[in-house]
Parts: sequence; C-alpha cells; structure tokens
Amino acid sequence: MTVIKPFRIDVPQADLDDLADRLSRTRWPNELTDAGWDYGFPLARLKELAEHWRTRYDWRAQEARLNELPHFTTEIEGQDIHFVHVRSPRPDALALILTHGWPGSFLEFLDVIEPLSRDFHLVIPSIPGFGFSGPTHERGWDVTRVARAWAELMDRLGYERYGAQGGDFGSGISTALGSVAPERVVGVHVNYLPTRPAPDADVTLTAAEEARLDTVRRLMANRPPYQALQATTPQTLGYALTDSPVGQLAWIAERFAQWTDPGTPVPDERILTDVSLYWLTATAASSARLTRESTRGGGGCPVPLGVAVFAHDITLSVRPLAERLYDIRHWSEFERGGHFAAMEVPELFAGDVRDFFLGLSPTS
Repeated sequence: MTVIKPFRIDVPQADLDDLADRLSRTRWPNELTDAGWDYGFPLARLKELAEHWRTRYDWRAQEARLNELPHFTTEIEGQDIHFVHVRSPRPDALALILTHGWPGSFLEFLDVIEPLSRDFHLVIPSIPGFGFSGPTHERGWDVTRVARAWAELMDRLGYERYGAQGGDFGSGISTALGSVAPERVVGVHVNYLPTRPAPDADVTLTAAEEARLDTVRRLMANRPPYQALQATTPQTLGYALTDSPVGQLAWIAERFAQWTDPGTPVPDERILTDVSLYWLTATAASSARLTRESTRGGGGCPVPLGVAVFAHDITLSVRPLAERLYDIRHWSEFERGGHFAAMEVPELFAGDVRDFFLGLSPTS
C-alpha cells in the first residue's frame, strides 16, 4: 500500500542546545594578515556568521514559517522522500516538480511558491540524502535513480502530465526525468546547463560564447576542491562537517559567497536556515555522496527544454552547443542573478518558468 503522510518539522530542543554549545566552543584557526579570499573563507566574515547563528538566529521562528507549508513524506525504493505539495487554485493547472541542488535545499524555492502556484500545482521534494529526505543508506542514488523516484512520486500524487524544473543537480535530475518518463514530462526548464567544449562540433561561436567556454576549460583543468573531495572522499569530509557546525557553515557559506551575483546576495538568515537544515539532519556526508554517485554527464533529453542563463552563474551555457543535445524551445539571458536564481531574483526566475511552461503547446 502506498502511503503519503503529512509531515511537520519539529527539531528536538536538545539538538538546538547542542548546536549553541558547539558554536560557543569553536576552535578558530589563525589567518594570515591580509589573506582575503586567497586561502579560503575569510576568518572575520565566518566569525560574523557564526556569531549571528549562535546569538541572533532563531530556528524556531524559521521552523514555524516553514510549517505553514504543506509538507509530506513517502517511501520510495526504501528511501524516505520529503516534499512540499502546494496545489494551485486552478484545478486544471499543470503540475511542476521543482528540484534543488547542492548546497541548496527545498528552501531555494520559498520565494517563488506564491507566484508560481497561481498557475501551477507545485511539488518540491528534498533529494534523497538531503535534509528531511536523508540520509541515504545504500549505494546508487545518482541523478537517474532520483529521477525515477520523482516519476514514481508524481504517479502517486496522480499527475499524469507534468513539467520539471531544476538548477545545479536539479538540472541533471530534471533532464533525466524527461528521459525516464518522456510520455509524462511535457517539458523541462533549467537554470543551469553546463556545455562542454566540442572541438568536432560544426558550429560557429561568437567571441562571447568562446569566452564562456574558456571558463569551462579552466574549471575542467582545475577541478574545484569542494567538488574533488565530494566526488572522491565524501565520507571523510562528512566526519568534519557533521561534527563541527562552523565547518558545515564555512563549507556551504563559501558557495553562497562565490556563486551569487554581488548585486543580489542571499540574505544571511536564509543562508543560516539552509546550513541549519544540513546540520540538524546530519546530512553533510549523504548529500556529498550524490557528487560521488553521479559521475557521468547527461546525454540529452527527449522533451522540450527551456533554459534561463543568469549572468553570475558558475558557468554560462552556450546555445549552439546545447542545441546539439537538446530540443531547445526557450532561451533567456539575464544580466542579474547567479547560481541560486530562485533565491536571488525570484521575480525573474518565476517569470521565466511561467513563460516557458505556459508557452508549450498542449501537444508538446
């Protein structure tokens, strides 16, 4: 029997007391004078965030706000799956499944629930291994397996046709969902679509597109340290992050600092809520395992694709190369916003998602 159960966030007070105690006893490393960002996350900024977390941040207030949303859990392939399910006032609305990435969470979509739910039913799950869907307990939870779980989840909810949206890992999961269930998925919208150099491609690129590929080449030649560790030794990394809240804070806050548009930063309160979610569910290691499991890149997607490119993302997609793998029906370029677009520029993000899905023909 398939069971979908209502879920309420209720973190034990002992866990919050333990967090406060650990933060008060942090052992800080020294830092070189005028180090800036040359050696990693600056000490003064991390102390500021940690003190905010310890003395001013109120998890209970955030918890109460989150519990205003309809949360549910179900079990798929032996794995707990947490999701938010918001129905549109339009009974005939198309359903969308929105998937976060790392180091994000379902929290990424909080600011777009209201505008998007005017036109769409929304299903916002936590990836297995992340937050209230974590931890995972066996090998093999890669993006394709997550996509199969999403197809099962949407079937359980009674959605025969639906769209998918995602960024970061959510992009790979969403395009994989289009491949797993092409007869159900009407289209996929992504706000992160890496395009690798393709020397044999018979395409002409502009100087701006070549510059985008240069960024990709640099990343391929010098793999980011966070990615290398999560792809090779997520368990070793997990010991440090699960035992030290400041370690977990630095690991995630560095990504928010480096991957966002300086003009549209994510507020500290939202960063601390995201970090708290990882800390309080002890999912540092299991979320990192997704990087290890998902070692192969995507091979296209058979359903219509919409792409939103935000100027301050990690890499920027190159359309002529993307069109070799995908059926591109919609392409937008934005001068504001970065990797966490739904949090940074929710109005632009929601508008583009709406334009793509409402623009698909019924037979697409």
